[in-house]
Amino acid sequence: MSQHYNQNYTKEEISVVLQKIQECVSSGKYSVAQNEHRSENTALIREYNLTSEKQRRILMQIDVEDFCHSLKNTKLGFEHEVLYVFCPQVTLFNLDDEEKQLDLYTKFNIIDLPTGSRVAVISFHERNKPIDYLFR
Repeated sequence: MSQHYNQNYTKEEISVVLQKIQECVSSGKYSVAQNEHRSENTALIREYNLTSEKQRRILMQIDVEDFCHSLKNTKLGFEHEVLYVFCPQVTLFNLDDEEKQLDLYTKFNIIDLPTGSRVAVISFHERNKPIDYLFR
């Protein structure tokens, strides 16, 4: 595991983080990145016809045991941000209605603003590298 990954958390601490993420998702204060740098996200969403509602349901089903690690944002000007990685196992159906069980790599940025919190879902794609779960 990378030296930049932090797994120094208790279940209670991650439960608080996940609760904040899911409160934002539940109230619609989140977005899933789909830009030229996030083609894996876009490809997964298209392949499995993941409407906004399906994406929301998947995000709301993430559990504390799905937590892997946190890491510092390396993007210039955003180094103060902490990103949280969870990797739930989900069952999805592609456009041909074929069922697939996959590990969904999700990376979250909780953005605290004076008007409240928002969540940016930076990664939302099939896991493409080994991961270690903290609580499994």
